[in-house]
Amino acid sequence: MPLGQRFRAAREARGLSLADVAEQIRIRAVYLQAIEEGKWSEIGAPVYVRGFLRTYARFLGLDAEEMVAEFNLGEGERGEIVPSHGSVADPGYGAAPRRLQLSPLIWIASLVAVVLVAFVVYNELTLPRLGTGEPIAASSVSSAPASASPTPAATPTSPLSGALAAIATPGVTPAAAPTGEHAVTLRLSGLCWLRITIDGTVDLEGTYPAGTEKTFYGKRIELRVGNAGAVDLTVDGQDLGKLGSPGEVIDRSITS
Repeated sequence: MPLGQRFRAAREARGLSLADVAEQIRIRAVYLQAIEEGKWSEIGAPVYVRGFLRTYARFLGLDAEEMVAEFNLGEGERGEIVPSHGSVADPGYGAAPRRLQLSPLIWIASLVAVVLVAFVVYNELTLPRLGTGEPIAASSVSSAPASASPTPAATPTSPLSGALAAIATPGVTPAAAPTGEHAVTLRLSGLCWLRITIDGTVDLEGTYPAGTEKTFYGKRIELRVGNAGAVDLTVDGQDLGKLGSPGEVIDRSITS
């Protein structure tokens, strides 16, 4: 059975419409329909197709990595050039299904991420709620519309970079940014793909669930989000609200 038909059969077996699924996983119905019909070009770059496939598959109880591997195999047969060894940003890369070999650095990063998540949960359950304080004026914030098919950077930096150390505790005001730098906080109300570049270096890239809250510091912070309607942005203490509409891809740059 073709890949798209397997998704459709699983959805219909649960008695769900495309609108029902779109509301729950925050992926637009037109993209879900494109997945079920195998119209990958209507979604955009392959990295976005893989992200949507993983999210949709997990929601339906399918094997996410198997679905991505099948997509990679099909794309390879149509002539798409796909790296044979995969990448940190997208483990689904590959000309055919294969077992991913994780480096010691990835295992260490995974352990650090688990510890940090546990720390955030502990603080949420035990620390008292603090006020957010008076907002301060934000520096110039420039935005540019994203292209129809954004292409994320091919090589992310180490997962042990500054972004992991900048996870904010929900309900607690982030520390003031060092002199000359900006403090940028993202709060997710739904599933969203993020890429954060600080002073020219990619610090964070991946798909994150609702409830995620992260703070970053730098002189130039560039954001790219794949579901702008699920992202609330605060810059230097000033709440700027939602970045855009659900499913919208947005680029934003915060500079001095």
